[in-house]
Order: sequence, then C-alpha cells, then structure tokens
Amino acid sequence: MGGAVVRAIRQTSDIKLVGAIDRPAGARLGKDAGEISQAGKLNLPVSDDLARYLRPNSVVIDFTSAEASLTYLRVAAKKKTPIVVGTTGFNPTQVAEIKKLARRTPVLLSANMSLGVNLLVSVVEKVAEKLGDDYDVEIIEAHHRFKKDAPSGTALAMGKAIAKGLKRDLDQVAINGRKGITGERSKREIALLSVRAGDIVGEHTVIFGGIGERLEFIHRAHSRDTFARGAVRAAQWLANQKPGLYDMQDVLGLK
Repeated sequence: MGGAVVRAIRQTSDIKLVGAIDRPAGARLGKDAGEISQAGKLNLPVSDDLARYLRPNSVVIDFTSAEASLTYLRVAAKKKTPIVVGTTGFNPTQVAEIKKLARRTPVLLSANMSLGVNLLVSVVEKVAEKLGDDYDVEIIEAHHRFKKDAPSGTALAMGKAIAKGLKRDLDQVAINGRKGITGERSKREIALLSVRAGDIVGEHTVIFGGIGERLEFIHRAHSRDTFARGAVRAAQWLANQKPGLYDMQDVLGLK
C-alpha cells in the first residue's frame, strides 16, 4: 500500500510527497521511495522518523498495523498534523484512544478507502431499511492469505450499516461462520463470512435473500491503487478540517 500511495501522489498535480516512513530496522530504510514504489527516482530516502517530516500543510497517510498506527497517531496529534488511517483490526481500547487523539488533530479512520466501497456501504443501509426483516442478510468477504484480521473492516462497516438500517445491534446479531447442525437460520442474524486465499486484493458480496428472489451487491478491487487514490482524496479533504474523527462517508458527503 505504501508504494501504491507514492504512485497516487505522483499522479496528483496539487500535492507533493515530502516523506516516506517504514518500520524501524525495515529492509526499505534508506532506499529511494520512488524507485522502490515504481514511481521513478524521487531522491527521497525512506526513513523511520515521522516527526521530522511533519510541517505546516502536511497530512500523514498511514497503512500499517494497529500498533504502528497508534504510534503514528500519537506523533500526529502532538504535532497537530491531520492523519488518514487505512489500517484495520483495532480493538475497542485502541479505538477509544483514537477518538481521544482526534480531539487534538483531524483524524480520518476508514476500513476501506475505495470510493466505490464507501458508496456501497451507504446504499446497503438504505436497501436494508426498505426491505426490512423479510430478507436474510449474508456478507461474504475475500482477501489475500496474508491478511491478519477477520472479518475484514469493510465487511464490519457494511454489517454495521445494514444493522443500522434494520434497527439492530450488529454485536448482538452477527454470525461469524457456521459449523455443524446449526438449525434453521434466525430472521435477525447477519452473517459475516471470510475467505483467505492467494493474492485476492479485496472482494465483498452482500446478499439480501428473500423467498423467491435474491438481491446481491458486489464490489471487487482489482488493485491496491483504488485504495491509494481514495486515501489521497481523503488527505486533500482532511487538510481543511477541524480536529475530530471522520471517515470516507464524510469525504463523499454521504452523511
């Protein structure tokens, strides 16, 4: 994702890459950020020191791990620098800290930076509200074998949106996989099923199953470039916001 973001920035005329960060002792440290990202030589070596690059009018774009993201969030909050976070897998304690840090600087947290996915999240909420309890809801997500969290943050975002449309609490009705003789499906459950295989970039299918018909919404990401372009657009938007916690729904004006 770091390489994809570098390429997206290079393709955007009104922003400039001023720093590229990797983990301490990472193999990319000291190498040219453009060359390792296949974006052309930039004479910008990869560093592990985020703070040195934070200056007025800068925005951080972060795709790392939950623990690393919190480290960068703390630095950004201290410097009052806006930060876009595309990391998933935060636990409730970490989310609480993110909300606290967002009081000091603009923070955009989104499980998926794709514009299409975020539009779909808005759509399925409205569909669920109109269809009501007579349709069963199943969410199937597929990602590469290296993804560490399941279900995906995007699937959870879709589940929460659908639960909101149905006036349910996802934590109370979510089903994560099935095994054995489970009995008849309840009318209120929302299933989130995960597939991990090969190099799948990201695929999400939402099924509204009724008696006699089935409605499906599918989003497929063909490359990580779509997430990078969305993150850059989010950064451009976030640069002009006040401290607070935002998401891609805010960027797209869907709230």
